[in-house]
Amino acid sequence: MLPNFKGKKNEDKAVEYLKESGYIIRERNFRSRFGEIDIIAEDGSNIVIIEVRSKKDTKYGFPEETINQKKIKRIIKTAQIYITARGLENRQIRFDIISIVNNNIFHIKNAFDLD
Repeated sequence: MLPNFKGKKNEDKAVEYLKESGYIIRERNFRSRFGEIDIIAEDGSNIVIIEVRSKKDTKYGFPEETINQKKIKRIIKTAQIYITARGLENRQIRFDIISIVNNNIFHIKNAFDLD
């Protein structure tokens, strides 16, 4: 299978945006048997789990609308594995989405939570 260069390019854009916004990038593309987390960062005392989605336009909806409940459950399960593996149980966890439409970045904080 060929690598997804477009996805990586957009993740790189998201990382640059986050760094410019003062975030510290902890890891990228953390994988578990449940799925993958695109970016894990720190925003102050928060550990931020970030899903990156992109589209060239919004003709068929916004990128963040492609994240369904099944995907959210996979992200949460993978985040729980990451938190335990890194000993971060006492940290505040936040789930964000970076939505990129035609090179415009939209940051949706607290997009969903553990519940």
